[in-house]
Amino acid sequence: MTYHPKSDFIATMIERGFLADCTDYQGLDDALIAGIVPGYIGFDATAKSLHVGSLIQIMTLRWLQKSGGKPITLMGGGTTKVGDPSFRADERPLLTPAQIDDNISGIQKVFAKYLDYGDGPNDALMINNAEWLDELNYLEFLRDIGRHFSVNRMLSFESVKSRLDREQSLSFLEFNYMILQAYDFLELNRRYGCLVQFGGSDQWGNIVNGIDLTRRVLDHEIYGLTTPLLTTSDGKKMGKTADGAIWLNADMRSPYEFWQFWRNTTDADVGRFLKLYTEMPVDECNRLGALEGQEINEAKIVLANAVTTLCHGADAAATAQETAHEVFAKGGVGDDLPTLDLSRAELGDGISIVQVIVRSGLAKSGKEAKRLIAEHGVRIDDAPLTDAGLMLDAAALSSPIKLSAGKKRHVLVQLSD
Repeated sequence: MTYHPKSDFIATMIERGFLADCTDYQGLDDALIAGIVPGYIGFDATAKSLHVGSLIQIMTLRWLQKSGGKPITLMGGGTTKVGDPSFRADERPLLTPAQIDDNISGIQKVFAKYLDYGDGPNDALMINNAEWLDELNYLEFLRDIGRHFSVNRMLSFESVKSRLDREQSLSFLEFNYMILQAYDFLELNRRYGCLVQFGGSDQWGNIVNGIDLTRRVLDHEIYGLTTPLLTTSDGKKMGKTADGAIWLNADMRSPYEFWQFWRNTTDADVGRFLKLYTEMPVDECNRLGALEGQEINEAKIVLANAVTTLCHGADAAATAQETAHEVFAKGGVGDDLPTLDLSRAELGDGISIVQVIVRSGLAKSGKEAKRLIAEHGVRIDDAPLTDAGLMLDAAALSSPIKLSAGKKRHVLVQLSD
């Protein structure tokens, strides 16, 4: 990166590793110096929470606000009805309007932790693209917007091309998605003065489409800035683990499990993640990331505490650290461990340990649970489990038991009545 920015925001993006590419560094930099720049990221409401994979985008908006800009969180109440085909192997299942609204409600809780919403010039806005997409007249839309898009060019985008090259079906509904996303940028610029769209580098083509459309229809100059698509140093997709996505809402992934995810960061990722997911000074992030041996483990605790504090609050971070210390250092049972509640009715004459392992989320299937047991990867109250046929009854659960898979995943199993 040879560009030397004047604005705090672009300087931060470059220094902390957020920047993959920008459509016009100089133009965006000048706009940021000249006044308050509204910038947006779109989030489709396909689940009740966002996961860690979206956190780089949320932190981008947070830094925009801290730098004097105006974040816009665009909820895809309209586009979720279509589904983004980008780099997917199949079509997304279609959701009902009630499911979409329920998901948006859950996602809003995440944003409220990272951004300040309100009516002030620098306050964030929460917008739903159903505001304009639900009112579209199809024939007018084709005439006024569709004429600006070349099918030849749309077919050349990697997100579409990859599906066609693999001879996987791409519905006409999905093919329209990139036009709708471009139209979002146009409408946000027209209605709210939005000047920049942020997104992962896989969204580059969609962002450029929006910029081009806005120039053609409104003759306005707007910008795009992308962040890198993150994988961990061992090549895994950011935010995914063996037992599923690391959700940002506490009711879908407990603060303890969230904290533990960051505590388990590989050594090589610590410095990079500190810069991306915390607000600690860059020099300190680099210092901590360069530590080795036992010291790098202390740096991971700093990372876990800082990221969890932003997402769930300082109390949740402190409790998670205390629970981890109780579980790992003392071999005890922490009060904040994820819990599986079993009723006496469910237990009946007994429930198999394999079923309990699957129900607890420590394995995805009975076959995987049995493999874990065979490989001596499961423990009950820190004692190795060797019998895959073990049955648990009410007497066995007269007090809670700690069920562990490997060294890092633990669940408390208890009677619920």
